[in-house]
Amino acid sequence: MKNVLEWLEATVAKYPDKPAFSDTESSITFAQVYDIARNTGAYLIEKLGVDRTPVAVFAGRKMVTPAYFLGVVYAGRPYAPIDASLPDKRIEKILENLCPRAIVADRESLEHVESIVDELAKAEGFERPQIFVAEDISRFEWIVGADGNCKISESTGDVVPVCEEETDGIVAENEKDTDGGVVAGCVGKTDDSSLEKLAAVRRQMSMTDPLYIIYTSGSTGNPKGVMTSHLSLMTYINAYCDVMHIEGDDVLGNQSPLDYIAAIRDIYLPLKTGCSTAIIPKEYFMEPNALFDYMNEKKVSSVGWSVSAFTILTSLGAFEEVGLESLRKICFSGSVMPCRVLRKWQENLPEAHFVNQYGPTEATASCTYYSVDHTVEEDEVLSIGQAYDNYRVFLIDEHGNEPAVGEQGEICVCGPILALGYYNDWKRTEAAFTLNPLNKAYPERMYRTGDYGRLDEDGILHFCGRMDRQIKHMGHRVELDEVEHAANVVEGVAESCVIYNKAKEVLILFYTGDCDRRSLALALRDELPGFMVPRKIKKLEQLPKLPNGKYDMKKLEEM
Repeated sequence: MKNVLEWLEATVAKYPDKPAFSDTESSITFAQVYDIARNTGAYLIEKLGVDRTPVAVFAGRKMVTPAYFLGVVYAGRPYAPIDASLPDKRIEKILENLCPRAIVADRESLEHVESIVDELAKAEGFERPQIFVAEDISRFEWIVGADGNCKISESTGDVVPVCEEETDGIVAENEKDTDGGVVAGCVGKTDDSSLEKLAAVRRQMSMTDPLYIIYTSGSTGNPKGVMTSHLSLMTYINAYCDVMHIEGDDVLGNQSPLDYIAAIRDIYLPLKTGCSTAIIPKEYFMEPNALFDYMNEKKVSSVGWSVSAFTILTSLGAFEEVGLESLRKICFSGSVMPCRVLRKWQENLPEAHFVNQYGPTEATASCTYYSVDHTVEEDEVLSIGQAYDNYRVFLIDEHGNEPAVGEQGEICVCGPILALGYYNDWKRTEAAFTLNPLNKAYPERMYRTGDYGRLDEDGILHFCGRMDRQIKHMGHRVELDEVEHAANVVEGVAESCVIYNKAKEVLILFYTGDCDRRSLALALRDELPGFMVPRKIKKLEQLPKLPNGKYDMKKLEEM
């Protein structure tokens, strides 16, 4: 298979009426995803013509959002998912870099998106993109109700009974349950002329075409648009599926915003395997009982969450009142997992398969994995394991050579999973995606992660921290991650994060939990050399986090 649309079409043929995505309100079937995506794609082709410029999508964490993404793909273009709740200035920077031909926005986001575009259009050189309403161009209205009454989700417009709706040759159809109610929505069918346009675009597509552009933080303050191909995405999903043993009867529990890299598993595993994804409300991750009840109701069997989700839930008393009945496949990533947290989950889910995953967005979500094959000790540090299938992960020292076994080097990645680069950003692309200096025979692209690692005698990779998290303090080299690990194993500490104020030469530790500052300081002095013990220790109710679950370092630095 050469693109993700072939996955979707194969799964639709097998399971047309099976739910693909669901949320707290309803669900959408694979057949409906297929129809929505094709309608959206046909409309975009008609209005924009055929080229490979991107389309921005503002649609939130909803069951229908992946279908809008795939609609852009059917039009032969990469989609750029953007969260409308981001600060306006950040959205402006993304759109200035992206220069989209068009924006697809749901009705909930439309007014806000239009105001941002209006502001950008005042600047010289910004070409105003066309803005399309997602629900309109997809011919989809979300309908719920056992009483047969039609309801348009989040719409401020007039409600038209879907059984009577006919527009431009596209006839709406109801999907009814056994009580005669409408379970998910109505989707119009694509007409013959649109089918021909879709087929013509499809013939021109290749597996190396860009699939999506996901924006991540940039050190300069300007977001980087990581552009990934169909080939890279499919390579990762195939490898992850093999490691996690994802099958058609699995239900995935989605934690991540759909514009973040972690969400690609929850979007594309259903297309490949026929499994389903349940989108979990964000607020449930602060309410363990509500979360676990919802996951049990949805029969969630597999999750791929950020480490912070596990640590927060544990600190809030997860498993004390409600257990998890069906969860058996658990992957975590994004930061170092405190093993006292992992042990708590292992003790409550003794039959579950736990996997520690490591890797950057630029390597299509992750590049290595470690299957935890034992009950961990609370002070243990997990390895990041071995490379996924079709990934090549290796170390390079500061001289461009391969370090000896046990020696530290920068983690680098090669293979078909590398991103195509940063969209509209040649300078940062050339700095991060370079030629492999170990390969003297032919040009081989690699990505420099900016992380330190070391390989042991068995070829297992161990994470040694970020290169920018290794500092010189009082004449000594200090790994900030090592200080955090020492804090995290102290009784009563839920989470911790260490920053370094270089101007004042001060280590500052922020933490949450029941432990008082004096007890924490004494525990650190027993564990660490004096120069590594933070001079300032600040207890917070909650550590500030980015939407992807990682700590918001800028906010911590401002405290």
